[in-house]
Amino acid sequence: MKQHKKMSLATKIFLSLAFGILFGLIANVFFPTTVNSGLSKWILSPLGDIFLRAIKMLVVPLVLCSLITGVASIGDVKKLGRVGVRTIIYYTLTTALAITLALGVASIIKPGIGTGVALSQVKESVETAEAPFIMDVFVNMIPTNPIEAMVNGDMLQIIVFAIIFGICITLIGEKVKPLLDIITEINEVLLKMIGIIMLAAPIGVFALISKVIMLQGASVLIPLLKYILTVALGLAIQCILVYGLALKVLGKVNPIKFYKKFWPVMLVACSTSSSNATIPINLETCEEKLGASKSIASFTIPLGATINMDGTAVMQGVAAIFIAQLVGADLTMNQMLMVVLTATLASIGTAGVPGAGAVMLSMVLQQIGLPLEGVALVLSVDRIVDMLRTTVNITGDAAATIIMSNMEKELDLSLYNSESKEVNNGVVI
Repeated sequence: MKQHKKMSLATKIFLSLAFGILFGLIANVFFPTTVNSGLSKWILSPLGDIFLRAIKMLVVPLVLCSLITGVASIGDVKKLGRVGVRTIIYYTLTTALAITLALGVASIIKPGIGTGVALSQVKESVETAEAPFIMDVFVNMIPTNPIEAMVNGDMLQIIVFAIIFGICITLIGEKVKPLLDIITEINEVLLKMIGIIMLAAPIGVFALISKVIMLQGASVLIPLLKYILTVALGLAIQCILVYGLALKVLGKVNPIKFYKKFWPVMLVACSTSSSNATIPINLETCEEKLGASKSIASFTIPLGATINMDGTAVMQGVAAIFIAQLVGADLTMNQMLMVVLTATLASIGTAGVPGAGAVMLSMVLQQIGLPLEGVALVLSVDRIVDMLRTTVNITGDAAATIIMSNMEKELDLSLYNSESKEVNNGVVI
């Protein structure tokens, strides 16, 4: 009897994404509004929210335990400092490069010219925010109450607490080895939970993507299609060319191998639109499929989800040019530099959750004197753009993890270069 080959989870997620987009388009065109509202309220929203909540349930405990275990396993405070400095410099440079790239692409394509869209038609009020003062960013990294930081999901404060905790375990040594063993075992349980939750990923991805397409519809997208395509082009260049080149030159690895194994994570990021929600599956994939050092991955990925927003930076650059062109303004070189500086700084203090890019954009527009009504206009298609930029955000985190692991000679190259599909927590990906 011929044995049928079992479909991998990655293939199931991809098919769910495709079917979700198709179903959303059909429902938007042919189903009455009342039917779409009912489907969203009673079926799609609950299924999507359950999947998202299940992943988010693990984010804080996994980041805490994984980071403590990783820092303690490094065993050398000097090495931790070296990895930390390299990672932060890398993240800052790639974010600044992403904004610069976006400004260049948008200046060539001119997404705001000939769209038929006018800011004068926009009446929505916009929630604004001021760019954070740089010293406040550093001060607010230190939690006054670590438990409160965990309850609120303040990732930067959790990261700082976990790093200090892990360093102290290293300094004390054998006395607290039983404590480290317990935290390591908890971390293993959490990784097993990820494997179980990911079995429901195809259902969650279908529900999340079909709801967006069903309710958004093509009528909203068409007037701003040039803007969306410009952002998508900038994101594609950042994701494929910039990260591919960085993996090849800095990481000294084959970037094609990276993308072949990482694309399932990109699909999950696309459907959830949340860097934080993707941390568990990102960690698991980098460690178990790409051979990254667990100690380094547990540091770079949570940190990247908090401060490394390359995809969001691309959107900021394109949106600034787009809005300037709508009002007939030409941005000067000084204003463009201000966009780069403001967006890079804002990305450090902005949470990795859906919609955070809109808050960052209001900061950028205020700094260069463009009308805030532009944020409301961009928000009309932000859910679609958010899916794309989150995908780039988390890909940048993973690429940095591979690069830093290989710089420290801790990348398992045999696992990275392997062609076979790995089995993680009992799940074939």
